[in-house]
Amino acid sequence: MFIDQPEFAMNKFQTAESILAAKAAKKTTWAAIARAAGLSEVYVTSACLGENALGLAEAKKVAKFLGLKPAVAAALTTPATKGEAAPTVPKEPLAYRFQEIIYVYGRTMKELIEEKFGPGIMSAIDFTMDIEKVPDPKGDRVKITMNGKFLAYKKW
Repeated sequence: MFIDQPEFAMNKFQTAESILAAKAAKKTTWAAIARAAGLSEVYVTSACLGENALGLAEAKKVAKFLGLKPAVAAALTTPATKGEAAPTVPKEPLAYRFQEIIYVYGRTMKELIEEKFGPGIMSAIDFTMDIEKVPDPKGDRVKITMNGKFLAYKKW
């Protein structure tokens, strides 16, 4: 049975470590955890790693699915300080490649978005992302679809 007040508070790092350990012990996937929560795989994974927050009902479902204590569920509901753990230049190869994409294509993305929509940005708040595996005889491909609301710059 879950309670709304944990016996001790956990920070986002401790929460993520607990979830990663439970995920490995259970030999489960992020997709299965997301199904238990009833939310998208990308969003639930992000919340479990400390970059987003879940509602209490979803957090309880994740903790129950993984067999974790109420303190984990409570911690999953706390707001995240997004990007706090990110180093200036990522050392982890996959994270570095995404940084490299921004270095190489960031200006291009900005130019094309502004050409199609006008001056503004793509929201990372009103945002969804899907990650798919695309089989290819030359080597499987990664397909990432980012879908964010366009936010025009305000004039005043």
